[in-house]
Amino acid sequence: MEIFQKGGSRGGGRPRRTGKMGKSKTYSYEYDDYENGKNAGTMAEEILADPEFPELEELIIGGWGGESEDSFQPILDCIAEKADRFRHITKLFIGDMDYETCEVSWIIQGDYSRLWKAMPQLKELTIKGSNELTLGTVEHDNLESLTIICGGLGKTVIEEIAKAKLPHLKKLLLYIGIEDYGFDGDADTIREMLATSDFPELTYLGITDSGIQDELTEVVLGSKYIGQITTLDLSNGTLTDKGGQLLLEKLPGLPNMKKLDVHYHYLSDDMMKKLEELSIAVDVSEQEEAEAWNGELWYNAMLTE
Repeated sequence: MEIFQKGGSRGGGRPRRTGKMGKSKTYSYEYDDYENGKNAGTMAEEILADPEFPELEELIIGGWGGESEDSFQPILDCIAEKADRFRHITKLFIGDMDYETCEVSWIIQGDYSRLWKAMPQLKELTIKGSNELTLGTVEHDNLESLTIICGGLGKTVIEEIAKAKLPHLKKLLLYIGIEDYGFDGDADTIREMLATSDFPELTYLGITDSGIQDELTEVVLGSKYIGQITTLDLSNGTLTDKGGQLLLEKLPGLPNMKKLDVHYHYLSDDMMKKLEELSIAVDVSEQEEAEAWNGELWYNAMLTE
């Protein structure tokens, strides 16, 4: 098993202190490890056997070797069944791997329904991959940040987020993705989630990586959260001047808004300039061009497969 220190290089050694973030450590297998009998279950055992584990604040799980063949469930089960061993963890990232290890749409996740009670001190949760992902009944008094990175977010998961009881959630970042890789909803699905959910402390809202980014821009700008958030993230999707115009019309009337992130987009040069002239921080980097094919223009979200 390879162990990575956050901000450092591969290797064992003590997890590095990172200021206020505390100690962080990444546990990861290569595919060869999987071929030699390693899996998510053996990783769970090795994490608990690591003498440095009790000192960690942030736990990062990279690849578990067979992430496209076997789910992450054994580690989730371990967390639930040995909850007392994980209660000190405040930040958890499951699935931290690049496409060379496993395409995001191939990552098999698991059922998180028992995690919420098992990790009462958890403040940040990042999940990469949505294949077989279930959140269950989400209730947590301390979670401040929830991020799901995927090529397509299922409607069932979106509905679970809508019903979540997260009174102190400050950041919600969702990669919506496209139908071919798991998104089985539409703009109304996101509209309903934003209308139904209750996150009174939310200040960062990210509805990103969508093939219908213009439609979702309209949905977000019309949501009840638009007046309270300070950061609006609509990045990595198919945002065009249609969505850009909606932003130009709405954002000047929002005194709480401090930052707009639309990096990776299909905006024109003129629209980029207009957005940059807003009196807030704006990220319009990574301008893309539509691809012409068979007489049509094609717009692609950044992360799908």
